[in-house]
Amino acid sequence: MIFRAILIWVLLLGFAVLNGTVREFALAPRMGAQAAHVASTLVLCAAIFIVALLFSRWIAPKSRGGALLIGSVWLALTLAFEFLAGHYLFGSSWQRLLSEYDLMRGRVWILVLVATLFAPVWAFGWSRASR
Repeated sequence: MIFRAILIWVLLLGFAVLNGTVREFALAPRMGAQAAHVASTLVLCAAIFIVALLFSRWIAPKSRGGALLIGSVWLALTLAFEFLAGHYLFGSSWQRLLSEYDLMRGRVWILVLVATLFAPVWAFGWSRASR
C-alpha cells in the first residue's frame, strides 16, 4: 500500500510542478501574482482530491486509518520536497519557504497540505459508499 501511495505522490508532484509552471508563466502575468497563487492553489487542491479518488482502490487502504497513513506519507513527502528541494536544489531561503504559510499575507498554500493529508481519507470514504 505504501509503495503504491508513493507512486501516486510522484504523479501528484509532476502535476504540482506543471501547475506551478502554468501559474508563473500564464496566470501571474494576466492575473497578478496573488490571484494566480490562489487560483493555482485551488486547482492543485482539486487535483489532489481527484487523483486520490481515482487511485484509492488501487492503493487499497483497508481502513480510514490506512487512508490517513497514506495522507500522512503524502504530507511528509510534500513537506520534505518543498523544504529540502526548495532550499538545497532551488536555492530558496528558509524565510522565503516559510513565508508561503503566512495566511495574513494571503498565502493559502497551507490548503494544499490540508488536501494532501485528508484527500485519501475522503476518497476512501467515497469509494466505500459507492460500492
